[in-house]
Amino acid sequence: MNNSPIGVFDSGLGGLTVVKEIKKVLPDEKIIYLGDTARVPYGTRSSSTVIKFSLENTKFLVTKKVKCIVIACNTSSAWATDAIKNTTDIPILNVIDPAVDSAIEGNIRKIGIIATAGTVRSGVYQKKLKAKNSNIDVYAKACPLFVPLIEEGETKGKIIELVAKKYLSELKSKDIDALILGCTHYPIIDKVIGDEMGRNVRLINPAVGLAQELSKILDKSDLYAEKRFDDDEYYLTDDPTGFINVAEAYLEEDIDNLITKISLT
Repeated sequence: MNNSPIGVFDSGLGGLTVVKEIKKVLPDEKIIYLGDTARVPYGTRSSSTVIKFSLENTKFLVTKKVKCIVIACNTSSAWATDAIKNTTDIPILNVIDPAVDSAIEGNIRKIGIIATAGTVRSGVYQKKLKAKNSNIDVYAKACPLFVPLIEEGETKGKIIELVAKKYLSELKSKDIDALILGCTHYPIIDKVIGDEMGRNVRLINPAVGLAQELSKILDKSDLYAEKRFDDDEYYLTDDPTGFINVAEAYLEEDIDNLITKISLT
């Protein structure tokens, strides 16, 4: 047993989709969440900058004595996973590997990926999917406006619907079987995406597989918490006002008094 918390970081509030799934699978675990809201989005940054930011996030979480770290950001997962693993001995999980494993289940011929420009540019999803099954067709589409719109609370209505229509029309024409939501912000607007793609396209939320993988790692290493002793903690690098509104609506709980603003630099 290990009652130390689980560390989770993201460039903004998208990682809350991971937090939500972890809470479903591991309700007794305390979570320390770091949202780098002052520097969101990561998807437009260079790989070296993403690695720098990700290492700073990791360093902060390590000071909180977490027992493992979840990289709840696809861009960080793509560029910084190896660099992070080189800095600590605790288990490190990323959101990409569970998504790939989920995507290839069943009779899948064509897989679409929507992600930030940085994640698409890395080619990591394409490479990992092809390594698992060389016969599938993979189509990736960068959707850079989704993250800032979600961060601003534009999670439903005409604006986000029009942007989704613009981004997803190309993938619809490919007649894909499954669509990986390759940014942890995107499950927040999964209804908008699902309505646009149609009911025959399976949406893959990487957070679901990640939570299951995390549970297996905690079990294997005897790291499960005996029971929950304390509230979760949320740390943000910018003003929390906008974050609170979207976060509480998505998590369906009051976290206002659990948030602390910090500086990483």
